[in-house]
Amino acid sequence: MLKSKKIVVLGHFGVGKTSLIRRFVTDTFSDNYKVTIGVHITKKVVVISPDNTISMILWDLEGTDDIASIRKAYLLGTHGVVFVFDIARPSTFQHLNDDLKIVSAKIPNTPLLVVGNKIDLVDANELKTTLVENSISVDFLTSAKTGDAVNDLFANLASQLANDA
Repeated sequence: MLKSKKIVVLGHFGVGKTSLIRRFVTDTFSDNYKVTIGVHITKKVVVISPDNTISMILWDLEGTDDIASIRKAYLLGTHGVVFVFDIARPSTFQHLNDDLKIVSAKIPNTPLLVVGNKIDLVDANELKTTLVENSISVDFLTSAKTGDAVNDLFANLASQLANDA
């Protein structure tokens, strides 16, 4: 059975939302940075089991420094959220808990995965220190550039959504 699920990918400017989606959908990466204006919608079908398939409709929302300003229309009908921050850029995670509270209030009772992207830009010790010192709890640490954990991230979300009616 094929189920369509709307996934909203949120975060500040330049955290790698588009690159994560591109890596997941086409398994490619580009250093050529283009700002997303408004929303860009992509689709990928994920087979959970022979009788359970999810069509993930990925909404890549423009980055914003004010998460509260996200257009309500973009969030309507959302089944899952991926909130991305740049592990190498503190300004994208300094107010992470506040940003997550805003998202949870706007889209209650929706699976939300917190993703620290660009792990290829920091060494393992620096990464661990950053997470501990900033009390950051993440679901996935990814690199759109190398592909680290990108498929795991979306497979995890697809599995969560497969269990929904």
